[in-house]
Amino acid sequence: MKYVSTRGGMQPASYSEVLLEGLAPDGGLAVPETMPALSGPQIEAWRGLSYPELAVEVLSLFATDFPRSELEHMCHAAYSSENFVSADIVPLTPLDDAITLVGLSEGPTLAFKDMAMQYLGQSLEYALRQRGDVLNIVGATSGDTGSAAEYALRGKTGIAVFMLSPQGRMSDFQRAQMYSLTDDNIHNIAVDGVFDDCQNLLKELSADLDFKRANHLGTVNSINLGRISAQIVYYFWAWLRSSDDLSETERAAHRVSFTVPSGNFGNILSGHYARTMGLPIDRLVLAANENNVLDDFFRTGIYRPRGAADTYATSSPSMDISKASNLERFIFDLLGRDGDRLAEAWRVLDETGELNLSGELLRFGAEFGLASGTSTHADRVATIAAVHEQSGITIDPHTADGVKVAREHAEPGVPMLVLETAKPEKFPEIVIEAIGAAAPLPEHLAGLLDLPQHVTEMANDAGELRSFIEARAVTA
Repeated sequence: MKYVSTRGGMQPASYSEVLLEGLAPDGGLAVPETMPALSGPQIEAWRGLSYPELAVEVLSLFATDFPRSELEHMCHAAYSSENFVSADIVPLTPLDDAITLVGLSEGPTLAFKDMAMQYLGQSLEYALRQRGDVLNIVGATSGDTGSAAEYALRGKTGIAVFMLSPQGRMSDFQRAQMYSLTDDNIHNIAVDGVFDDCQNLLKELSADLDFKRANHLGTVNSINLGRISAQIVYYFWAWLRSSDDLSETERAAHRVSFTVPSGNFGNILSGHYARTMGLPIDRLVLAANENNVLDDFFRTGIYRPRGAADTYATSSPSMDISKASNLERFIFDLLGRDGDRLAEAWRVLDETGELNLSGELLRFGAEFGLASGTSTHADRVATIAAVHEQSGITIDPHTADGVKVAREHAEPGVPMLVLETAKPEKFPEIVIEAIGAAAPLPEHLAGLLDLPQHVTEMANDAGELRSFIEARAVTA
């Protein structure tokens, strides 16, 4: 398996190479040269596997330059009982006859980002060891990516993490998870701006090839192909578990839909890739909050990213994103996997601030099975309250966005699986508003909010960021 750039300007590269590179040299994103194709019997053969074993099978289709023995070690180390609370790693929990939650928040930071980050921590360390190299990771987070990356990479040999977050735009719990870490290789930077400003700084540094190479820069944001590939695993897991009780004949015809709370489009992109590989997914439903640029795009075909001033601070803060990096990978597929067309489309977007792909969506949209919807603060509160009253289960605000939109798209006879994004303990304010009491913190995190916090506040300035990184980067 080789990887190319969405913009057509990169020679085919290996999995290890794109794992460490982040953005492609031409500014695009790494994508598989050809997507693996699986038959129904091939998928069915995986039914009895544990989650780590399934991860080995799926990831071996992408990480073809990793020895299988090493991949087995990585997956079993990543998806272990030491890291994940549930024995299943990803439990499925029915809310009612229509909706089932896919539990992706059983890891160390109580968020779905752990599913990819725990694997990424293992794979990055292996790839660097093979190359005798080091890596300075520059990341941007709107909430959960930062803590998941830092917990997966803290203390790793040859790796330093520089994590950008928007000042005042995360929950108290999210800030405490990140800023309380004291590991020497972890550097938290609070940028005066919104998440998109952090992401733009990351892209500016990644596009500066001289600075990037001199300082061994990489990324663990969802633009990293390693994260996208690891997230594909739980789509296969969820489909298999949702059909465990069916007969052999019923399994052969079994289709499901997924609803995915979405900010940077990485999580739902992994579902798009799973569907392309042959997983029987009927529809992929994107759930947005008030920053509903992606919902607008999938309803109209017109993509209009918003600026910082027009990006709302909401009660589902990890989705407060108005320019979704991973949408480029989907549009690459929408444009027939033509790098020249994609590069031209992005030139138009940069010049005009919008991209009209209504014709392409009209012609090919049904082929990809994507739908979308928007949820507001009032919807989140009402959904958290209703789910708790009906099932006794408390969900977080992002998952509530997903459940609300899922109910609008559920179809008779097609199970709707909603990807849970975080535990409600991370967002006590809205949970209290919805049900009158916060979800209690796990015992091992009870004192988290009282720990000293370590963070550097910084202007939205690429020059200042460059200087900060140069002074602290790990060197070969």
